[in-house]
Amino acid sequence: MPIEQRGVDTIPEEERTSGPRDLISILLGSNLCLGVIVFGWLPPSFGLGLWPSVTAIVTGTVVGIAFTAPLALVSLRTATNLSTSSGAQFGVRGRLVGSVVGLLLSLGYTALTLWIGGDVMVGALSRLTGLPDTGVSRAVMYGVLAACTVVAAVFGYRLLLRMSKILSVGMVVLLAVGVFAYAPDFTAAAPPETAYLLGSFWPTWLLAAVAAGLSGPVAFITLLGDYTRYISPARHDSRKVLRSTALGLLVGLLVPQLFGTYTALAARAGGEYAGPLVDASPFWYLVPLLVAAAAGSVGNAGLMLYSMGLDLDAIVPRATRTTATLVAAAVATAFVFVGSFEWDVQSAMTSFVLLLTALGTPWAVITLIGYARCRGTYDADALQVFNRRSVGGIYWYRGGWNPAATASWAIGAGVGLLAVTTPFYEGPLLALTGGVDCSFVLSGLVGGLAYTALTRRKAAAPAPAAPDAADEPVAA
Repeated sequence: MPIEQRGVDTIPEEERTSGPRDLISILLGSNLCLGVIVFGWLPPSFGLGLWPSVTAIVTGTVVGIAFTAPLALVSLRTATNLSTSSGAQFGVRGRLVGSVVGLLLSLGYTALTLWIGGDVMVGALSRLTGLPDTGVSRAVMYGVLAACTVVAAVFGYRLLLRMSKILSVGMVVLLAVGVFAYAPDFTAAAPPETAYLLGSFWPTWLLAAVAAGLSGPVAFITLLGDYTRYISPARHDSRKVLRSTALGLLVGLLVPQLFGTYTALAARAGGEYAGPLVDASPFWYLVPLLVAAAAGSVGNAGLMLYSMGLDLDAIVPRATRTTATLVAAAVATAFVFVGSFEWDVQSAMTSFVLLLTALGTPWAVITLIGYARCRGTYDADALQVFNRRSVGGIYWYRGGWNPAATASWAIGAGVGLLAVTTPFYEGPLLALTGGVDCSFVLSGLVGGLAYTALTRRKAAAPAPAAPDAADEPVAA
């Protein structure tokens, strides 16, 4: 299989051969991994029992999908990734806002997947073979997983799609066997000596809904376009693509996260997940658990690293996608080592998802408003001006930036950060929200309202047309 040569350039029609079924496969197969499973552990670690955990995860996931899934239609129309597509609203240089947000999201989730997957693999091997569970053995395992992930990401979309189709079947079987394996120890009660993280039920439940449920779909706000850019709108209806996106996210996120909740309660996993998960496993399930940790981690982290390479390629157009992917892999691996040896898993995960949700939500809202205004009609060639190191075109705005969109994102993100509550930081606006984290709602609402107000006098984005001489891109 040849290495994919496409970066964030426009995918030609003849190469757009994927369909809605492929979209479901990649969203399902790539998410059946410990990096997603571990989010199901968060509600029990916050002090919630079975049904509060399940309702928080399901509610947050459904709300997140309703907000996130329509973004898949943007790249269906532009034939490029979502951060580049957002240049229609932010400007061909202003789209770097989306690239940076996407890079941070993918970086965090890649590191988390390698971190949790490596810890479970070392723990399982320790019980199976007596391998010492030390910092050295974990560091080696992180390195092995990272190397395998790089290979998958460098080869690109086609290999990742094939892997996802295999994982969507294999991992479902392994998780189904896992339900049976952990059944004797299962209890619906929260882990012992685990009090409500925020002191009372409803604030803790809302935190779980955001950190464990909502964060799953939000992680895909810049990723969905990596897959739908390979789907042709001439052969596949937008509504079918939207339904496939929603279904892929719903099943792909709920199955692993609810398995995570189930196993966390069975293993009495309060302050840590990987160790109790391995300790509570029957000896006969250690090999399936090892396979699930290895295969799932490579599949999920490979897809995230692939997206990181695209976003870095968008930030530095002179870099090839392969070079950008290798650099991104090195940075993600470094984060794994820092996280494993310096940070508490629960605090790091919670802080990461809440902060990135506050930063990413207003960007996504503005991009969706732009899609609705232009009715899915974009000038795909004008979106590539920055990649060609040129100037001009209908999305040039002021020096390649749209001040209204950029300012609206900054305002929304700023309000979101002021309203967030994490183990490391609490925003001053929490006093106005009764201590409840409303950063997702506030950041998206304020960012969207600001963008609407600042652009209310302007018509919808112009439809693609042959540019006149003044609009022709000019070599920089």
